[in-house]
Amino acid sequence: MASLTGKTALVTGASRGIGRAIALRLASEGASVTIHYRRDEEAAHSVATEIGTTQLAKADLSSADEVRTMFSWFPGNSLDILINNAGVWGQTPLGSTSEETLDAMVDVNLKGIFRVTQHALPKLKDGASIVNISSTAARVGNKSGRSLYGATKAAVDALTRSWALELAPRKIRVNAVAPGYVETDMTSEFFSNRKIREDAVERSPFGRLGNADEIADVVLFLCSPAAGWITGQAINVSGGFVV
Repeated sequence: MASLTGKTALVTGASRGIGRAIALRLASEGASVTIHYRRDEEAAHSVATEIGTTQLAKADLSSADEVRTMFSWFPGNSLDILINNAGVWGQTPLGSTSEETLDAMVDVNLKGIFRVTQHALPKLKDGASIVNISSTAARVGNKSGRSLYGATKAAVDALTRSWALELAPRKIRVNAVAPGYVETDMTSEFFSNRKIREDAVERSPFGRLGNADEIADVVLFLCSPAAGWITGQAINVSGGFVV
């Protein structure tokens, strides 16, 4: 179909998991994709090799200076697609969460997405598409100590709604995708617990966990001309886990 031929994209956190799947999917439809990564240069090069690009961007999104430097390499008016995927996930139980852990999650999941989008604005073309990766954790409570993660993703949904209105004069569409339980390397340790895995599968109407490619397919749709009349939405992609 090659619906993105001639389009340019930046995918943050693209060296693994959902970000990797998104980068591969956009490239398969003709987009020229820049692979952002923070630490794992070998994994980033592997993704780049797979899609046939040399465009890599290294930056710690918790650092304003590193984000600024990353975007200094992009010429103005050069991006059609921005995928804010990079994030950190983990437990932050009340009573035992350190300030360092709290700061790290907020710095990447909330401040990181804000500073990336802010620095991307001068580089985005009018009519561009921004897709933020949220989570169903923003919509349901959790008793196992992941409240801060859910709060940062609820903030992502809020940013999505406001940015859609703020950027509408430039015809830039802003949407979010909220995955449910998805098997990735980031969640592999979590789902290695047999009881947790069985509970997650039991709670799924389809009786299984999701996979990264299923998330990437929805992101592709939101970046394509077929979604040209959609903005300000946070789409639940959870196999009915949240309805």
